[in-house]
Amino acid sequence: MTRFEYTAIPAPSRGEKAKEAKTPTDRYALALTGELNRMAADGWEFLRSDVLPSEERTGLTGRSTVYHNLLIFRRAISTAEAVSEVRQAPVSASPIAEPKQEAPAVSASAPVDRQDAPQPATPETAEPVETSTNDKT
Repeated sequence: MTRFEYTAIPAPSRGEKAKEAKTPTDRYALALTGELNRMAADGWEFLRSDVLPSEERTGLTGRSTVYHNLLIFRRAISTAEAVSEVRQAPVSASPIAEPKQEAPAVSASAPVDRQDAPQPATPETAEPVETSTNDKT
């Protein structure tokens, strides 16, 4: 059984200038060919291109959906590498972030350490307040 590993890279957003590339389409094809050849030199096989949505922040509280053009590549993993990766991979090997663990709830009867909490000012610890005696009335 052949196992594969996959990678995704952003598709070029601009063409490359070259003497033989006269039109914008030719320039873009040249840039895309360059990326495909660069990845092939590292052993990656071009699989497909995809346009995928991504929800991104806009401003302080807004969100919008942006679409990204991606190039998907794969390469075969040797059987020995695949077996060691399966053994080393955690149970949740998904690229999606796992939910954050919540801190354990503090029992109402448990004592709470409040050394770092700000203490209310008392007359002994309160800073003196300056008052102005320049009354011009």
